[in-house]
Amino acid sequence: MDKPMEWTSHDVVGKLRGLLRERRIGHGGTLDPMATGVLPVFVGRATRAVSLCESADKEYIAGMRPGIVTDTQDITGTVLETRGESLNKDTLLAVIPEFTGEILQLPPMYSAVKVGGKKLYELARRGVELEREARPITIHALELLGEEDGDFSLRVVCSKGTYIRTLVHDMGQRLSCGAALSSLRRTRAGRFTLEDAHTMEELIAAAEAGTLEELILPVDRLFADLPSVTVTEKQEGKIRTGAQFRLSCADGRYRVYGPKGDFLMVGICESGIMRGEKNFFEVQN
Repeated sequence: MDKPMEWTSHDVVGKLRGLLRERRIGHGGTLDPMATGVLPVFVGRATRAVSLCESADKEYIAGMRPGIVTDTQDITGTVLETRGESLNKDTLLAVIPEFTGEILQLPPMYSAVKVGGKKLYELARRGVELEREARPITIHALELLGEEDGDFSLRVVCSKGTYIRTLVHDMGQRLSCGAALSSLRRTRAGRFTLEDAHTMEELIAAAEAGTLEELILPVDRLFADLPSVTVTEKQEGKIRTGAQFRLSCADGRYRVYGPKGDFLMVGICESGIMRGEKNFFEVQN
């Protein structure tokens, strides 16, 4: 999906459940309502791959508005401070290396992180702020793309668990000018890019034309970087019962296919023994 602005990731899932008449739908990484861009959505048995997609690196184009601090760390929140310090390109470029690589990030109060079994944003809406522990994240790339009307555009490639609005907020604090996220577009999630993505309007039109299911990518596309193996009918039977079996292949992770070409699972081979990591065949009742 190319998630539209003002939709939550859950809104997208809910809409697709209605269009596809399928309850088993999940998404591979939450986007805030103000954000747009790549939102992988998993349907049916493919929902077993959600956790594998969530852990993948992401790429964003983010807008940084200097001079303000908000409670949500983006421009949708309440302004807590307005600062008069200006920010120029050279000053911003000078601190970018400090926010690149492995760093610690304090999760924002307006987030779905749970503390004591409660989501932080639920507490934040009641005016409660809790102590949080900083978490390690990795910023693989942080690049200044340009400036327009006082907002700076940044390209960010990061690990799972990174809050881009917190990154922008922290940079603003470091620069003493304050900053809030003014826009956010996710351009890549794992191996999926905007070129793969469909707008909500396209999905609705496809549903009306009866061609929506044709837009769904096969789940093994997610694992295209893994080598593949094809098993015998007898070995497929073992896979379907959760049993390990001997297979002549090098140690590592594999896409495993049945003799008829069906994608069965992601498997791990160790010392000539294949076992399942995640299976994707439909279970017969």
